[in-house]
Amino acid sequence: MPKSAKAPLVCAIAYDGLCTFEFGIAVELFALPRPEFDHWYRYATLKADAGPIRGTGGITIDAQNDLELLQEASLIVVPGWRGADAPVPPALCAALQSAHARGARIASICSGVFVLAAAGLLEGKTATTHWRYTDLLADRFPNVTVDPDVLFVEQDGIYTSAGSAAGLDLGLHIIRQDFGAQAAASVARRLVVPAQRDGGQRQFVPRPEPKARVGSNLAALQDHVRASLNEDWSIARMARSAGTSNRTLARRFHEETGSTPMHWLKAERVSRAAELLENGKMPLSDVWEACGFGSAETFRREFRKMMGVPPARYRERMGAP
Repeated sequence: MPKSAKAPLVCAIAYDGLCTFEFGIAVELFALPRPEFDHWYRYATLKADAGPIRGTGGITIDAQNDLELLQEASLIVVPGWRGADAPVPPALCAALQSAHARGARIASICSGVFVLAAAGLLEGKTATTHWRYTDLLADRFPNVTVDPDVLFVEQDGIYTSAGSAAGLDLGLHIIRQDFGAQAAASVARRLVVPAQRDGGQRQFVPRPEPKARVGSNLAALQDHVRASLNEDWSIARMARSAGTSNRTLARRFHEETGSTPMHWLKAERVSRAAELLENGKMPLSDVWEACGFGSAETFRREFRKMMGVPPARYRERMGAP
């Protein structure tokens, strides 16, 4: 940024029930003095509520009670929200709408996306949030396209990020836009985090197993397959094991699991591979064979397609030895 340029103003929204980690991300990224740069952000915390601002962990925040300052902001950050079902004050919605209309950028971290959605700022746009809230966001705001896999989304001056720590990824992205890649890398080093993470939040989502109804032929078949994932399981072999035809097997899988036999098998193999990678005891070169992928290349391709990162990187991410 040129030395003559006025430092951009960042405003973070504080509210009763404040998510302190998400709020701390905004403070660390945008409020902390950085004398190594000629210019940095100006920063203000503004109250969304008239009463006291109490945060998680028993802290109290003393913030300015003046949403009009949002009209001067270059960037407004909503660091979470007190609950996905908690109403958003109309005054805050109106202030965000007005600020965005005059050109301010607006960013949410984690559940803060529900504030942006309540203000109508996500209509017709793509957004993301923590994987726990993606289905709820999509159901409640059908005109919003929800991407459950990515760490953050930017569209038309609106930024949304996935769960909690993804706010760091989004904030570094914004710093990169405002001050360049070297500045973002410097801030990342100080935080001891990568300047850019690969993959999305899929790698952190618990892996639910599509299960057949208890007592059905499919339940017994699924148990049999899981016990021998390293073997060659064709649709014909699964059908024989279930005592049915290929076509009937496919129909029953769709009815009871919402999946196809081969897609279910692939998901089971990836899920088992992820468990082995997290455990860290089996060499990476043996994991693909133990899970029945047929080749190391197929293993890497299918694992990355489903989990968002290569197997080796997944093991690193999960802190396995």
